[in-house]
Amino acid sequence: MVAGRREEILEAAVEVFAERGFRGTSIDAVAERAGLTRQGVLHYFPSKKRLLIEVLNFRERLNREHLVERGAGEDWAGDFAEAVAFEQLHPSFAQVHSVVVAEAVTGQEPAQAYVRERSAAIQEHLAEHLTERYGERLPSGLSARTGAAAVFALVEGVHQLWLVDRDAGRYPEVVREAMAVLLGESPAPGTPEARPACEDCPACVVPQESAAPPVPAVNG
Repeated sequence: MVAGRREEILEAAVEVFAERGFRGTSIDAVAERAGLTRQGVLHYFPSKKRLLIEVLNFRERLNREHLVERGAGEDWAGDFAEAVAFEQLHPSFAQVHSVVVAEAVTGQEPAQAYVRERSAAIQEHLAEHLTERYGERLPSGLSARTGAAAVFALVEGVHQLWLVDRDAGRYPEVVREAMAVLLGESPAPGTPEARPACEDCPACVVPQESAAPPVPAVNG
């Protein structure tokens, strides 16, 4: 019951943060949307800042769970495309992330710290996974670190484009095709083939949470 009530509050908070941003959101507004009292929300989330962080973590957890159900870990291009498609089915998630990024750009906290730390962490994890699977150079010729930055920017940018052009349903396929070239699933002439998946590499073993590369659920 506790888990169910927490998720009800988080779902309400996603909608309110997406509509109003961090500064424009109040605990009272979230409580009203969730059909609870202010104290009912504070019982689970003791501050607005804590609530925002939990909302962002909730969004990424749902995306990870979706990818695990899909059997993520082998078809990375497909995994990233699926993550983008999942966000498009849940526009409030994409919108709340976009609002947080916008607030980070103007130096507002806690958005700025969250976006900076998340960006660095995701790119670091992506670089590690790419290095484990391909070595220091990707089939495209990019270094693993540059490739990680390119992947992150691709997914984040696609989310932003979709939010202002929701009639365009092509973005998951854009991500799939770009990732396929980057990762060598459709290698350009003269580029090295991707290394085969191994049984021991964390990036190739599906059941663990870390099996698939960290997808920026982001809007990312």
